[in-house]
Amino acid sequence: MEPRETGDREAIDKAMNSLAPLDVSSAENVLREAKEIMDELGVVFFLRQGTCLGAVRDSAIMAWDDDIDIGSIIGLHGLTNDSVNGVVDRVVATFTERGFSTKVEQTSSFTYVLLLKSDVRIDWECFHINDGSILHWPPKRFPIALFTELKEIDFLGQKHHVPNPPEEYLATKYGPDWRTPKRSGSYEKDVLAMIPDPPRVGIVKRVLNGIRNRLSPPKTSTLLILDHQGAPVADAYVHVAGIGASNTDSQGNVSLGLSDNIWHSLTIRFGDHEEVLYLERLDPGQSYVYRPDPDQTSGRSFALSEQ
Repeated sequence: MEPRETGDREAIDKAMNSLAPLDVSSAENVLREAKEIMDELGVVFFLRQGTCLGAVRDSAIMAWDDDIDIGSIIGLHGLTNDSVNGVVDRVVATFTERGFSTKVEQTSSFTYVLLLKSDVRIDWECFHINDGSILHWPPKRFPIALFTELKEIDFLGQKHHVPNPPEEYLATKYGPDWRTPKRSGSYEKDVLAMIPDPPRVGIVKRVLNGIRNRLSPPKTSTLLILDHQGAPVADAYVHVAGIGASNTDSQGNVSLGLSDNIWHSLTIRFGDHEEVLYLERLDPGQSYVYRPDPDQTSGRSFALSEQ
């Protein structure tokens, strides 16, 4: 499936690069309309991430949330590998007719569909099942058992589905303290701390990977770390959630072995400075620069710039 957009491309670019809080009233109306459209199309989805958290804990959309998160599982509830592309096409066509702008992208883990109206962004992800789990951003595996028998709840005057049990899903996502409200900048580090690095690759697989890389060299991304004075930082610690950690060289550069996922979360540390960048779009083969902001040391996203 090729990436594509419909509607207002300028509004899409703005929505993809902003975490401004939603207007709650507009978000409620857009979610109600999306639910009606998906029901008409026979598409089963569940509330996820912060939308699920607000619905279950607060019976409301959180005032500081920046989008509406919904999901479907390829292989469950009538959505299959054979049908998903056609379903996405019908969803995009119908939402476009109803005045939404849309964007579709695909990774090995999920198909991503942005649905945008009234400055409210819906992120609908259709997840692939792999080894009995789905890879849920930030990159952490959630057992498929949480999604096989979805729970129905009353929310905004409609019947919505959530993972089941929702308490287990939210604890897996946000930690055991998920019932305590935390705004952006205060919860991200806790979430990333629960994401394990991938296991070390055995020698046979390392050899095979080396041969594969020589035959088809991967696109390597680089990140330049600058300090508060704009000077390169040697030996800075850079951790990409779900991928692993490394340190910058003497010129302040580090190579990033990225997956094909659209979004990544990073922790950057040098001296007494540490910052979590919870949401960064990093494309394989691109070079990026990190510049600290002395006025904001937590809660930033889209902080990296291309070189």
